[in-house]
Amino acid sequence: MTDHEARFAEAGRLAQLLVDIAERAKADFAATVASFGLPVHLARAIVQLRTPAPMRDLAEQLACDRSYITNLADQMEQRGLVTRVPGEDRRVKLLALTDSGAALRDQISAAVAEDNMILRRLTDAERKILAPLLERLLDDSVDGRRPDPYAAHRDATCPQPSQSAPTHCRGETP
Repeated sequence: MTDHEARFAEAGRLAQLLVDIAERAKADFAATVASFGLPVHLARAIVQLRTPAPMRDLAEQLACDRSYITNLADQMEQRGLVTRVPGEDRRVKLLALTDSGAALRDQISAAVAEDNMILRRLTDAERKILAPLLERLLDDSVDGRRPDPYAAHRDATCPQPSQSAPTHCRGETP
């Protein structure tokens, strides 16, 4: 095997490992939130809401079309999980968790933290090593190659949804 072939094989193996881990994290999140009777796309939205926020902010965090967030907000509101409240600019409506929505967010967050494969299988020291390596892979300033199409969404902290989630968001595979 030539050096080129070996490097190609190594790149493919590492890329496949990253994809497999991401898919497992998505599946684990879906399994965890299923116990709450909540579809994955709503669970993702709930865990992102900490303080009242404009719907456009939620769209950015979830990397979704803004028009789709209106649908999510309607579904969450019908379940009594959020309310729409006026912002400082009265033209902008904020999504605010209700008491039951905040309680559900806390329950989901605790369950995900408990069931998370990465937190379970890696020690604190290993995670401290892994995080900067993954961040470096996402940092295009390292080699100046391609701009990162998801840089604006890097702050999203919840795992990606399962295949049952809508296709309006980045990274989803329904």
